[in-house]
Amino acid sequence: MAEQLNGKKVAILATHGFEFDELVSPKTALEKAGASTAVVSPANEQRIKGWKGKEWSGDVAVDLKLEAADPSRFDALVLPGGVMNPDNLRLEPRAIAFVRAFAEAGKPIAAICHGPWTLINAGAVRGKKMTSWPSLRIDLTNAGALWVDQEVVVDDGLVTSRNPGDLPAFNERMTKEFAERPRAPGGSLGKNGVSP
Repeated sequence: MAEQLNGKKVAILATHGFEFDELVSPKTALEKAGASTAVVSPANEQRIKGWKGKEWSGDVAVDLKLEAADPSRFDALVLPGGVMNPDNLRLEPRAIAFVRAFAEAGKPIAAICHGPWTLINAGAVRGKKMTSWPSLRIDLTNAGALWVDQEVVVDDGLVTSRNPGDLPAFNERMTKEFAERPRAPGGSLGKNGVSP
């Protein structure tokens, strides 16, 4: 597994209020598998604050501002949950356009917990079998997805899970799915997927 994702570049789209473990755990798993990751954010700050349970918990560095991020330079996308994070992202037109670009290009996307909210606004869930935090069930169903209650669901490049308890299965299936997809053509990225 250590070299499964060598040469792959993965964007992690998040802003303040992301569920801390749902960003850090997938990021760590991807990097252990050889991928370069970049936390992409519309936030103006250099770091974004995470949430854990019912309180703020740690922060992570923003590697690339959303306005400077080119989806064509990444191979895959991760959408962490938390309630505030995806709720804010789905109101940000640039974030929706960024997510839609991955979906339209057929690139793999992994979304956990409330992360699929952003996929709904990007028009990327119709006809997909998915899971999520239970409160998104009706939202996803109304948007045309087939919602199921499972720890991880994979449907043609889309990997979804319900909550932080599903992270081991989510990380394993995400890594496998990202590894099976071809690398994106285009320019090279430097450390953490940032353009040199």
